[in-house]
Amino acid sequence: QVQLVESGGGLVQAGGSLRLSCAASGRTFSVYAVGWFQQAPGKERELVAGINSFGSTYYLDSVKGRFTISRDNAKNTVYLQMNSLKPEDTAVYYCASKQGLRIGVAASGYDYWGQGTQVTVSS
Repeated sequence: QVQLVESGGGLVQAGGSLRLSCAASGRTFSVYAVGWFQQAPGKERELVAGINSFGSTYYLDSVKGRFTISRDNAKNTVYLQMNSLKPEDTAVYYCASKQGLRIGVAASGYDYWGQGTQVTVSS
């Protein structure tokens, strides 16, 4: 069983930065793949960045060069550094984890979810 708690969301102006954190319980968290999903009102939950236990990463095209995902296994925490934020990045951001090396893009492939944190980017 893994429990995930996100933090770091908030209101920021366009061009600004935020760092989201996903803190996990469980001694084996380091072997899980972790994804950050965004869900805007009326839209499907979409993977924006993922990282596996080897440190391999995935980014949605629209966030490449602006978002960076990283993990600190000693702290059981995964981060999402978001720079050059745009109004279209406004969404609830969820972290999720799954066993295995594959960073799946489908939300249905993830076993554990956090409660979400709101990110609002004003123009």
